[in-house]
Amino acid sequence: MPQLTAENLGRLPENVAVPQYDRAKVTTGIVHFGVGGFHRAHQAMYIDRLMNAGKALDWGICGVGVLPHDVKMAHVMAQQDCLYTMLLKHPDGRREARVIGSITEYLFAPANPDAVIEKMASPNTRIVSLTVTEGGYNFHHVTGEFDAGNPDVIHDLAPNAAPRTTFGLITEALSRRRARGIAPFTVMSCDNIQGNGDVAKKMFTAFAQLRDPELAAWMRENVTFPNSMVDRITPVTADADRTAIAKEFGIVDEWPVVCEPFEQWVLEDHFTLGRPPYEDAGVQLVEDVEPYELMKLRLLNASHQALCYFGVLAGYEYAHQVAQDPLFVQFLLDYMDLEGTPALSPLPGVDLQLYKNTLIERFANEHVRDTLARLCAESSDRIPKWLVPVVWINLKNDAAIARSAGIVASWARYAEGTDESGQPITVVDRLREPLMAAAAKQSEEKLAFLRNRDIFGDLVDNERFTDAYLRTLDTLHSKGARAAVQELVNLGR
Repeated sequence: MPQLTAENLGRLPENVAVPQYDRAKVTTGIVHFGVGGFHRAHQAMYIDRLMNAGKALDWGICGVGVLPHDVKMAHVMAQQDCLYTMLLKHPDGRREARVIGSITEYLFAPANPDAVIEKMASPNTRIVSLTVTEGGYNFHHVTGEFDAGNPDVIHDLAPNAAPRTTFGLITEALSRRRARGIAPFTVMSCDNIQGNGDVAKKMFTAFAQLRDPELAAWMRENVTFPNSMVDRITPVTADADRTAIAKEFGIVDEWPVVCEPFEQWVLEDHFTLGRPPYEDAGVQLVEDVEPYELMKLRLLNASHQALCYFGVLAGYEYAHQVAQDPLFVQFLLDYMDLEGTPALSPLPGVDLQLYKNTLIERFANEHVRDTLARLCAESSDRIPKWLVPVVWINLKNDAAIARSAGIVASWARYAEGTDESGQPITVVDRLREPLMAAAAKQSEEKLAFLRNRDIFGDLVDNERFTDAYLRTLDTLHSKGARAAVQELVNLGR
């Protein structure tokens, strides 16, 4: 059975789609930070699709790893000539395997930061893109300001420091381009943050301001940061996926990516040095992405939070198990209809009811096997961006908030670290210790979890919200998750 490498592409079975272009002719036009599952199933896939159509061969991707654990990806990319298998899992059980070849090189920044900087400083690089998670933008969740006290930021601001952060690496590359008279590249964020391009601009220029105010002014004037909305469910690759790819498709792939069939990318058409013909690959190019991103953040992403904590507490392991339970499905639809949708801007031409029904179908795809653990991870980065804004808008408009309050309560109960059967819950969050400490106090101080103003702002002072929150939290403690969800469903009856 062949290992996935460039040399072995011709030996793969006929039911595996492989690149139809000469990868030797591909040149780098994009440098991408954060080569995880989502990037490989989304942005890299779109570029590969263009290349298979004979386009965008000058828009190859150089992947960059910044964090210490990225060394594993660096090893796999080197071993497999940057090739990987994308396994598409259809709701009816069909599977499609496709080898993606649009990533042509990978650099591990901790080993050689200057190589990364020079790659970006090259005139050939015209886009630097990012999927560094919500927490990778280094801003305070309530104030929205850049965290200048981050130890790695402090390190990168020291004279002649070898950069550790994306801020240090990208800003130094822009500084070199400016000094050499080379026009700046576009910085394209593809993370699940409202106004991701605007946030990226604010954070990168804030870092530059601390380093060199003149450079910061030049960046504000010359560097574009388009906003985007991206969507595709991409669960963490499991050993079972590697085994299935070997068994069903005859490929030995150390790090394949699995995903659902659905894909969406809405992108503002604001680029300084051109872009691939994304529209030819199915990307929607727009002038203003905000209405689309709010739809996704407040319906899809917030609904993931609505199902994951309740689901874990009730003993479920996968998203599809929750989304196939009629009680939980009704709760999700009630949240989307009665709280998520009222918090949206007008969306001309979008059938919201169809979109919401499609979300339930996507969540229920049992073959994707998206774990609730993945959806529950890093909640402190997600809830403030996806759900808390919904609460404030609906409080202001005197609209429904009980289901959103219930979701927050389910997180608070989840953070206690055990499910209803007494089994331990592994809480994965950058704020794990303070969150679990606050959750442990709830028996004696019921609002302890909600008092974290860095996450929830002043919600603890709003009586209408706290009343709804405590109703669900009390039910979670006394009767369990199903009873709490049933009470919330009954509100709409």
